[in-house]
Amino acid sequence: MSDFGFNRRLRISSPSDYQRVFAKPIKSGSAAFTVLAAPNNLQRPRLGLAIAKKHLRRAVDRNRIKRQIRESFRLYRDTLPSVDVVVLAKHLTNKKTNTELAGVLKDHWQNLVKQCAKFS
Repeated sequence: MSDFGFNRRLRISSPSDYQRVFAKPIKSGSAAFTVLAAPNNLQRPRLGLAIAKKHLRRAVDRNRIKRQIRESFRLYRDTLPSVDVVVLAKHLTNKKTNTELAGVLKDHWQNLVKQCAKFS
């Protein structure tokens, strides 16, 4: 049985890791999110969030989006290869319901799996 928590080792925390993902990303985009990924040398995927105030002014909105992203990642991380993933929110993100966000993120995770399989 897998551990479904979201502990510290599943998070991107250092600025150099974020820079590495932004430098040469595998991209997946939609009206709500841009998802960037880069292979890592670990045996697990890691998640980083870049939710700008520019697109989501209220803290309550940013926190809702972050919770949805973390929950979706937690559920689908076993299907993801060893990559560092950074999720960027766009201005239309706040217009979507939680169910719509979950569907969009599921599509992104599946797209990343397909794209990473091409590079392997």
